[in-house]
Amino acid sequence: MSSDNIQGLETLEAWKHLKDLVLRVYKEILPMLPVEEKWNLNQQIRRSAQSVPANIAEGHGRFYYQENVRFCYIARGSLTETFSHITLAHELGFIPSELYKEIRKQIEELIRIINGYIAYLKRSKVGASEPGANHNIREYADLYMIDNPEDPTPTISH
Repeated sequence: MSSDNIQGLETLEAWKHLKDLVLRVYKEILPMLPVEEKWNLNQQIRRSAQSVPANIAEGHGRFYYQENVRFCYIARGSLTETFSHITLAHELGFIPSELYKEIRKQIEELIRIINGYIAYLKRSKVGASEPGANHNIREYADLYMIDNPEDPTPTISH
């Protein structure tokens, strides 16, 4: 990765805002969880939250906009997963309502930011004219057949 890619990531608004959410989760949410949740809910929130800016960064490091968009979709899914875990923590009484409302509002804004970034990427189509950009990789589901319903191990047919 070139220095330009790293500097570009550091100025990418979506990544900066998403990283801020992770810092907030670490500083404000995780310390509120009880010790018995250290290996359960704590780890789920930690991993899903970390995944959000990490996927934006990975997409940013890809050359073709389609790949970047795909990683944005993954990031948005991880953000929604993080919200789900935080909602559970709130409903279990680990997170006070005021903090939960603030985090919910922040996550709603972050979803709008990701959606805006996706729209920008689709409009700009960076890398679309480069060699190989129009090659699609597809997997056809009908190539997999189950020969024996008792044994659902698929076999590949050609």
